[in-house]
Parts: sequence; C-alpha cells; structure tokens
Amino acid sequence: MSDKRDEMSEFNKYQDFIDFPEKQRALYRRTLIIVVLSQIFGGAGLAAGITVGALLAEEMLGTENLSGAPIALFTLGSAGAALLVGRLSQAYGRRTGLAAGFLAGGIGAIGVVIAAITNNIFLLFVSLLIYGSGSATNLQARYAGTDLASPKQRATAVSIALVSTTLGAVSGPNLVEVMGRFAMKLGVPSLSGPFILAAVTYILAGLVLLILLRPDPLIVANAISDEKRRNRTVHLESNTQTLPINQRVIVAAAAIMVLTQLVMVAIMTMTPVHMGKHGHGLSEVGMIIGFHVGAMYLPSLLTGVLVDKIGRLNMAFAAGLTLLAAGLIAAVAPGESITLLTFALILLGLGWNFGLISGTAILVDSTNHDNRAKIQGTVDVMVALSGATGGVLSGVVAANTSYAALSIGGGILSLLLIPVLIWSNSKRVKVRT
Repeated sequence: MSDKRDEMSEFNKYQDFIDFPEKQRALYRRTLIIVVLSQIFGGAGLAAGITVGALLAEEMLGTENLSGAPIALFTLGSAGAALLVGRLSQAYGRRTGLAAGFLAGGIGAIGVVIAAITNNIFLLFVSLLIYGSGSATNLQARYAGTDLASPKQRATAVSIALVSTTLGAVSGPNLVEVMGRFAMKLGVPSLSGPFILAAVTYILAGLVLLILLRPDPLIVANAISDEKRRNRTVHLESNTQTLPINQRVIVAAAAIMVLTQLVMVAIMTMTPVHMGKHGHGLSEVGMIIGFHVGAMYLPSLLTGVLVDKIGRLNMAFAAGLTLLAAGLIAAVAPGESITLLTFALILLGLGWNFGLISGTAILVDSTNHDNRAKIQGTVDVMVALSGATGGVLSGVVAANTSYAALSIGGGILSLLLIPVLIWSNSKRVKVRT
C-alpha cells in the first residue's frame, strides 16, 4: 500500500507537465537555459587539459614519448565517469548524474595542481583520471536538452548545449598565459594555472545543475512516457522500429562518435608539441587551440539545424570528409605556418562537431526513455575510450614517425565512416536521412 501511495505521489507531482503541453515546452526551454549556463563554466574547465596537459606531462616526465598520456588518462577517466553519470542519470535523473560528474572533475583539477606543486607523477596520473569526469559530464549534458525535445528539435537541442560550451572553451586556452602568471604569483608551476581555472569552473558548473535543474527533465520525460503507455498512446518513435534495427542504428551512432573522437584527439594532442618544436610559445599554442575548440562548438547551432533538415547520415558523411581534409592540411603545413595549422585545426574541430551532433541525434532517435540515459552513458564510454586510445597512440606515432604521418593516418582513418554509414542504411532503417 505504501509503495502504491509513493507511486501515485510521484505521478501527481508531474501531472501538470503531463496534462499541459505548454508547461512541457516551458520546462524544455528552462532546461536549455540551465544547461547553457553550466556548459559555459564546463567549457572553460575542459580546455585546460587540452591546452597544457601534454606540455605539463612533458615537463614533469622529461620525455615526449609519454606526452600524450594526460589526454589519454583524462579521456580514460571520462570513460568510467560516462558510465557512472549515465547510470546515475537513469536511476536518479540528470541533475544528480551531471552535478556529481562536474564536481568530481573539479576535485581532479585540484589534484593536478597539487601534483604539479609536489612534482608527484603518481598523483598527476590519478588526478587526471578524476579530472576526466568533467569532460564526460560536459558531453553528457548535451543529452539533457533532448529529454523533452520533439524528434525535429533533437539535433538543435544538442547544438544549443554544445554552442554554449564555446564561451568557456574558447576563453580557456586564451587564458593560459594569464593563468600561468597567476599561478607563478601563487608560487606554483605556471602550467598548473589552467587547472586552477578548471577546478573553479567545473565546481561552479556542478553547483548550477545541483541547485537549478528542478524539476529534472529526464524524470519528467519518463513520467510523460509512462502516462502515454498507460493510455496506450506510446510515442511513435518508440514503436516504429524493431529491436534488431534499433541495435544496428545504435552501433552506427556509436561508430560515428567513436571514429570522430579518435581522429580529433590524436591530431589535436600532438599539435602543441609539434608547435613547440618549431619555436612557438604558449600564446600561439593557446590561440590555435582556442580556434580549434571554437570550431568544435561554435558552429553547433547551424550544424543542429542542418542535421534536422538535411539528415543525420548526410552530415555524418560530411564529418568524415572534413576530418580527412584536416589531416591532409595538418600534414603538409610547414611547422612555422600558424595560418595553415590554424586552418587544419579549425577543420578538425568542425569535423568532430558534425560527427558528434549527427551521431547523438541518431542515438536519441533509436532509444526510448526506459533505456536512453543508460545507453547514452555506455556509448559515451566508448567515445571516451577512443579518445584515450588516440591520446596514447598519438605520442608514440609522432615520436617514432612524424606529426605529418600521424595527421595523414588520422585523415585516412576517418574514411571508415563511409562503410559504417552504408552498412547502417543497408536495410530499411528509420533514421532521418
């Protein structure tokens, strides 16, 4: 009897959202605003590891061979965090899962600063794993905007979450020198400065979600879905596909995001090291990474509209071709040429953007509220692991061949998207093509 009363109480709590579509739409808009605010902070935290992680490792370890380790470690950490955030979100809602992930990322960033002060390699590696929670959460936040979105709004909702990351993610790399000087004034290594910024911004992102993301969009969406099932009016998108076809589409969506992440991380990781060999300083590195991160997120609004209008698969094809162009240009660009390297890194970010938004939209299309957050977390684990692989292999490949060989290899690898997309569409699959 008590369980029945609890169930009815939970049901009544969201009855207004079930009965009044305008309240659903208002909550959808409010959710997007809160996600945007958290992503602005989260983007700044994300940029620290991208910009100076490899340089900090090279300084502490004294070798280039392991300079890809920081990105590998925090992307590996983000893999575990993606799984936990996804499961927490499925069980307790987006608010709990996302807030926990960002707060953990902030703690990891504090650990990196302490490791740099004490020159403790073990603490550095452990802290980078925990710091990866922020990266995983930054990506998982894009799903929060889709919980109450209609099928035609999904890619646009993802794009709004991603484009808001731009403000923090672009400013972060360009604050490298400022935070370096600030760190030195505090008597700590200059390369730990960006991680001080990351600690503050990740914790702020977590607090924004913890305090403001009420009612929880995923819990409300589940209540609406349960009511529709009770009335036998289940969403069309949950029943127009059979399970085997859904699984095929989920695999394709995961492959799109995994391949684009692998190629992007591999080339991006070694670009600061490559630039350092050719005499470029932190300001030039910060500028190029800033342009790169801007290209990852800033075009998102346009990309989201294109994915919704001209099709998921068409934009996934565009992702592969754009990454190929990025790899080829990075390979032929002279090390002294800031212009060509910047152009290559912009294309690299843009290709990643196309792949992430199209892949995310396909994944949301092929799941329902009963399993969506859990599957999203699982797929993001694979995405994070691919980034870790790219980070580890990039240093080894560049050290034993060259940055040019690494870039060409990444560009060619991106072409694997084409057979994957052909395979995913070889049967009558319900995807917005």
